Amino acid sequence: MFKIRYEGIDWRTHTTPEKEHDGMALSRERIRDLYRVRAKRYDLTANLYYLIGFREKHYRQRAVAALDLREGDVVVELGCGTGINFPLLQRRVGPEGRIIGVDLTDRMLDQAKDRTARHDWRNVEFVQADAATFTFPQGTRGILSTFALTMMPEYDRIIRKAREALSSGGWLAVLDLKKSAQAPLWMTRAMVRITSPFGVSLDLAERHPWESIERHFEKTSFEEFFFGYVYLSAGTVQESKISATSRPNVTDIA
Repeated sequence: MFKIRYEGIDWRTHTTPEKEHDGMALSRERIRDLYRVRAKRYDLTANLYYLIGFREKHYRQRAVAALDLREGDVVVELGCGTGINFPLLQRRVGPEGRIIGVDLTDRMLDQAKDRTARHDWRNVEFVQADAATFTFPQGTRGILSTFALTMMPEYDRIIRKAREALSSGGWLAVLDLKKSAQAPLWMTRAMVRITSPFGVSLDLAERHPWESIERHFEKTSFEEFFFGYVYLSAGTVQESKISATSRPNVTDIA
């Protein structure tokens, strides 16, 4: 039904995840262990943010729409987690398409595998890997990352590699958190506090993946949501024959 392979994982280092972390960006090992603990209840706990007006599903829909996928396309999701985006991707690429889910954490991939099995999806491949060492298949039409890339210190290199792997007309879409330029500092500190169970720290505000997308791609877009704390940045590999109208109008997504 699906297959899983492993790339570049060194399991010799194991640390126990702490209940709280200090405001410094988490190491790769601590991120892995944190999400091992949260894997089974990830979807449930993430949905609790709807209580503060965080429209996660809406943001994810817009990110997938930004990829402009078609039936039969190959799409890679970096930090696929529990596969929460898979239903959205399946509707775009169909059974003839191919979804490659990449994640560092084995237990998150276990949840994604369970989701895939429940839906009997036969076009999903899983790769347990650090996104920084993952080799993108050539001819990939879309690359997606939602609430994951900012936690990867090598995000600029990952984005550059994504640009090199995308086929002409392909899109990279990154949906993630950032520091709001319009909100007061006390609100930012509150946001960090309530999202810290997922590894968010104030140090991550110094990472700007959207700037890397603007640097490496010919055509880009940028949108903000939720008081400026959420952004969607997308970039495409242009080709002269591609119409300017090929870019999806993500503002039409409900």
